[in-house]
Amino acid sequence: MLHRDGAWYLLATCEIAEAALNTHPVAFLGVDLGIVNIVSTTDGTRHSGRRMNRRRENDRKLRTKLQKKGTKSARRRAKKHAGKEKRRARDINHKISKSIVAAAQRTGRGIALEDLGGIRERVRLRKPQRATLHSWSFHQLGTFIGYKAKRSGVPVVHVNPAYTSQECSKCHHTERKNRPSQADFTCRICGFVEHADLNSSHNIAQRGWMAWVCGAQSQAPVLTLIA
Repeated sequence: MLHRDGAWYLLATCEIAEAALNTHPVAFLGVDLGIVNIVSTTDGTRHSGRRMNRRRENDRKLRTKLQKKGTKSARRRAKKHAGKEKRRARDINHKISKSIVAAAQRTGRGIALEDLGGIRERVRLRKPQRATLHSWSFHQLGTFIGYKAKRSGVPVVHVNPAYTSQECSKCHHTERKNRPSQADFTCRICGFVEHADLNSSHNIAQRGWMAWVCGAQSQAPVLTLIA
């Protein structure tokens, strides 16, 4: 039993049988993670982060205000608000991961994700975007996708994300000038034009397929659920 915010919750563990792993996926669903769009997939699905980014910015301002106030009631209010913010992000990550896994399972595909190791040190962003990067749990999203995929028998591979935003998914020419703006991708060699995040997701999907063909194993974690 857990008592939180005046309510009691029953925590119980249960075992859910895993589906047989699909060892012959027809292709891979590429998943690009970002700031403006939290997720973009090769299906053209984008989960915009604009509204959530504005809300998180307001949350940060409120926390700063309460911390400066420093009273006992302000600290209590800040703690309660932080809990709500965390639960909201968790709920969004659950919904996004559920839709991604369902799309892959329905079409017989695997899922290709970026290897996010060291993303905070690797990515160069403006100060407002750095705050967003640190506040959004991409690792949690990846974990949710992983265990839902394991439960559904969908293979998951993680790929090197280097230059996926600068590489043309058609001719594979790579240079920084291919990305003239955050949203636009225009290949300097073949002239291919696409939304930048969608182009990146195609590169991730192709790398996922190559990793699988070369013998990579599914990297979805062992399934352990708490209901």
